[in-house]
Amino acid sequence: MEQARTLAAEFMARLAGEPFDPRLMAAMIGNWGHTGWLGLRYHGHGADWMELALPWRDELVGDAQSGVLASGPIVSMMDMVTSMAINQKLGRNAQLVTIDLRVDYTRAAQPHRTVIGRGECYKLTRSIGFVRGVAYDESLDDPLAHVAGSFMIVDGVAA
Repeated sequence: MEQARTLAAEFMARLAGEPFDPRLMAAMIGNWGHTGWLGLRYHGHGADWMELALPWRDELVGDAQSGVLASGPIVSMMDMVTSMAINQKLGRNAQLVTIDLRVDYTRAAQPHRTVIGRGECYKLTRSIGFVRGVAYDESLDDPLAHVAGSFMIVDGVAA
């Protein structure tokens, strides 16, 4: 396991500064580590936003009686998708560190439904990216959670 972490870290360090390819990055994260275990998949992107999908499965359920997903996988997805939105806006693979990520739940996820996480980078400064986003399972107009946060851009100046 330690060797896999080391290889992943080395690979990501090699990508730093390279052009950001959202489909390629989503495919890579969907195959290793925590994000791979969660089963995160590419769902869509634009100039300053990204979407990832978190497919429902038994191992991710927080309440066996209701079948509702636990909050942890949703938070993990939102952390990943908002950081990817920063890379998308930058147009390159930047090394990022989560400074703050607030998650406000408005309702439970629907059992047996894929949850989509949409993250948007709405502001870049010299070393910070500011993000917001939603998690939804049926409609973007009926989110189950809202997020807002900031990430430090470790490997250089953004703007």
